[in-house]
Amino acid sequence: MSDAMTAVAPSEPRAAVPCPRRASVGVRVGKVLVGGGAPVVVQSMTNTDTEDAAATAKQVAELARAGSELVRITVNTPSAAAAVPHIFERLDMMGVAVPVVGDFHYNGHQLLAQEPACARLLAKYRINPGNVGFGAKHDSQFAKIIEIALREDKPVRIGANWGSLDQALLTTLMDENARRAEPWDAGAVAREALLRSALDSAAYAETLGMARDRIILSCKVSGVQELIAVYRDLAARCDYALHLGLTEAGMGSKGIVASTAALAVLLQEGIGDTIRISLTPEPGAPRTGEVIVAQELLQTMGLRAFSPLVTACPGCGRTTSEFFQVLAKTVQEHVREQMPLWRVQYDGVENLTLAVMGCVVNGPGESKHANIGISLPGNGETPVAPVFIDGRKAMTLRGERIAEEFVGILDDYVARKFAARAG
Repeated sequence: MSDAMTAVAPSEPRAAVPCPRRASVGVRVGKVLVGGGAPVVVQSMTNTDTEDAAATAKQVAELARAGSELVRITVNTPSAAAAVPHIFERLDMMGVAVPVVGDFHYNGHQLLAQEPACARLLAKYRINPGNVGFGAKHDSQFAKIIEIALREDKPVRIGANWGSLDQALLTTLMDENARRAEPWDAGAVAREALLRSALDSAAYAETLGMARDRIILSCKVSGVQELIAVYRDLAARCDYALHLGLTEAGMGSKGIVASTAALAVLLQEGIGDTIRISLTPEPGAPRTGEVIVAQELLQTMGLRAFSPLVTACPGCGRTTSEFFQVLAKTVQEHVREQMPLWRVQYDGVENLTLAVMGCVVNGPGESKHANIGISLPGNGETPVAPVFIDGRKAMTLRGERIAEEFVGILDDYVARKFAARAG
């Protein structure tokens, strides 16, 4: 890296803080503000072949409509870079205006230079300092991307990754470590290499003219404890906006649990300004699953509100009937289906709380805590289902149409209680 760069000294991991840190420096990505006091931003990434403009635009639109506020696409070949204008044309026709980020590895300096329309349309460039160039070419190719970003007035994310770590930097730090009186363990050296890769690259970008409010950093690893340690140290050593994500989190419950375990700790400590949940989709499953998990993580932590939350009991020996499970699923699916319309029509509807409970033990109490709640009869209980609205018993439902009637009550409540948006 350039001689103009300065090393940043390691520091002890930060303790949990009662007030969120978040980056004081805000980065504008299209119309979305990352850091600078803004709410934590949800982002996602397509898995289509970017050369297929139709498929990529369709998936970008699906992710945006699910609530992804930034969407990243791979730009890895000349044909992919050339397809970017066609992707934007299709997004325009669909009325989708989400900022689209270009993900570059190895040849980003060439693709951005060869396809000016691609460079102009993308809202941000992701640079991986571990593979932007090797040996003597590293600094010049990194500088070329920064030069284009400055010319096009685009922010950058400098994203170091455990799986593509700058090997020259790692070797240098291992040699330095070997000369220490008390050498660090190998994991600590690797973490320091990851941090230095991001921090030194950001410092170099600043010497090239990139302002601090145009730089986002990330240091991704695939282990929960490693990610927490890396980001605590990163947050203590800089004030750049930070992108959080457990890379290669995995599939299904493993990926969800691992990502949540790592990101929840960091977010609670006030670390992180934008997040992505990097899930491997189940075969045939929509890509939008990672957006929903990110939203639910932020909402259950009380950091943001995206959609009404449904509290539902897990069931026990008192609730052998599956009816309350079916009702909870029906209500949850109805809310998700209606939210795109509700979001446009009503202010504050995302803060609505719902409860679907299965017996008399906790049912009435939980239902009273929600805006709307229903307590279904458990085994041996009177076959009636009281409905509570804003803490008061409003009515009792009976018979075979309880689910349909409860959804109707919900729709009526939303229309009455939430202010209609103007115009």
